[in-house]
Amino acid sequence: MCGIVGIVGKNNACKHALNVLKNLEYRGYDSAGLAFLKNNDLNTIKALGKLNELKSKFETLEEEIKDVLIAIGHTRWATHGKVVLENTHPILSENIAVVHNGIIENHDQIRLELKEKKVIFETTTDTEVIPHLLSISMKNTNNFFNACVSVVDKIEGAYAFAAIHSSKEEIFVARKTSPLVLGLGYGYNIVGSDAQSISQLVNEVIYLNDGDYAILNKTKIQIYDTNNMKVEREKINIKSNYNILSKNGYKHFMEKEIHEQPNVLINTIGSLVREENELNIFPEKMNIKKNYGITICAAGTSHYAAMVGKYWIEKFSSVPVNVELSSEYRYRNPATSMYSSMIVISQSGESIDTLMAMREAKRLNLKTTAITNVENSSIDREADYSIYTHAGPEVGVASTKSFTSQLIVLLSIAMKIAINNKKITIDKYNDFIKNLKLVPNFLSKILSLNEEFIKLAQSIKNSQNILYLGRGILYPLALEGALKLKELSYIHSEGFAAGEMKHGPIALIEEGMPIIMFLTSDGMEEKSISNLQEALARGGNIFLISDKKNLKKIHNIQNKVIVPSFQENWNDIFSPIFMSIPAQLIAYHVARERGTDVDQPRNLAKSVTVE
Repeated sequence: MCGIVGIVGKNNACKHALNVLKNLEYRGYDSAGLAFLKNNDLNTIKALGKLNELKSKFETLEEEIKDVLIAIGHTRWATHGKVVLENTHPILSENIAVVHNGIIENHDQIRLELKEKKVIFETTTDTEVIPHLLSISMKNTNNFFNACVSVVDKIEGAYAFAAIHSSKEEIFVARKTSPLVLGLGYGYNIVGSDAQSISQLVNEVIYLNDGDYAILNKTKIQIYDTNNMKVEREKINIKSNYNILSKNGYKHFMEKEIHEQPNVLINTIGSLVREENELNIFPEKMNIKKNYGITICAAGTSHYAAMVGKYWIEKFSSVPVNVELSSEYRYRNPATSMYSSMIVISQSGESIDTLMAMREAKRLNLKTTAITNVENSSIDREADYSIYTHAGPEVGVASTKSFTSQLIVLLSIAMKIAINNKKITIDKYNDFIKNLKLVPNFLSKILSLNEEFIKLAQSIKNSQNILYLGRGILYPLALEGALKLKELSYIHSEGFAAGEMKHGPIALIEEGMPIIMFLTSDGMEEKSISNLQEALARGGNIFLISDKKNLKKIHNIQNKVIVPSFQENWNDIFSPIFMSIPAQLIAYHVARERGTDVDQPRNLAKSVTVE
């Protein structure tokens, strides 16, 4: 999940590399570092903690190194080795520096072999084998490019790395599974972990294919494929987004991203609904077949979106849906004879668990559809068909607008399959599209209740344990609410299906324990309220988030936030989208009250590119 950058041929390369790392900090913020060449000498600047620590060190040297033309940089999410300065990238060996994202799976074996050659290791990272292998190979070949290619042949795993040598103003890069993109400038070239991070410096990028490696200097890029054949890859124009790092007056990016969801969903819905009121989704491209089911694979928040999608697709289209955790799917020999299609969901399009699950599905002859926010990401490029959420850049590590936009896409898929399979009438279909367009404005009404969620947060901020409950289509929202709270506030929280309370979780209830429940008028509200009474009788401190239609039924519950009710026939259907806002606001405000790092919670990273 680390972020890497390399720049060759651009004046003040270290400063530009540092700016790119700022855009990549979502990928890891345990430590950061730069390596650069000055007068043919290899130099490094490293710092523990957030990127500002590295920036402070850089600023003391900025005047001395402003003429540097080549630099590589790294922001770390630790996998192998503790967060100490010795393990901070770039990792060096003699005249070589390397930055690396991913895992070298055979590093233990290589380390043993190198120790037999009297190589001394100074870090506990898996990365360090790369510069040592390069140093040994350089002594044998005296050719940096050939030395790097020989290392690519030796290492195994999912990785992306960039390397420089003190004698050359060129950068070698290689990728296997982990993403890497090249940027083409005027008299300089760049490499980065994603296109957005380098978009302020270049207008054209090249996405390396899986297994590609390349050598860059200031005027030329040479790319080679897995067969060591020189290849040309497509150049893609990209648009720079200069507002990605602007909070627009909000205290945190997450707060901004919560409150911009009405506008975001206008974009999502606009991309899905054509002028003739037809959904821009094609079940035939997804390979939806009669008497066959769909598997949905995702991780984290996207997995909870998938669980909601299962309710919708089965309810409206009668197509059976199997929801899988991406990290488990390819390791359990799944039976696929009853499935014709897999949908994968990934905000970044780079989640390695989801990418590998999709590759396994392809191996098993399933057609793959990607729901993603990032065009030309690895998952997008490898999927048979992609549907984009158009949520825009999401800086906060905890997913917000990506989740609601994924839900919009999943509900739209359910309705399009349903009309194609003649499971709903054309009137129902048209009524859905009419009401779908009302969702953004309705979210604004829920966001206007922000002060009530601040008060709720203040009531629970000092708790050690919190339970979330939901029933039916809101059960996944209980899971998502609990995940958001534990991610941001570090309070232990768990989500349960309300009907399962009596089968074990009720033993957790202690006097005063906060229990947050999402409730909608879906025909099961009486049963859900009964579940709450069971918790209340055992001393639970109930906090109810309910739509207005249930007001008379919940008059005896003291702590509640009443959200508006949506259109009569669609209130319960859209409720997971609407209840997402309370789940996000509660987690955000509790974290803010506790003083935790909202945008960059400890131990987390935005794009999970290691297994």
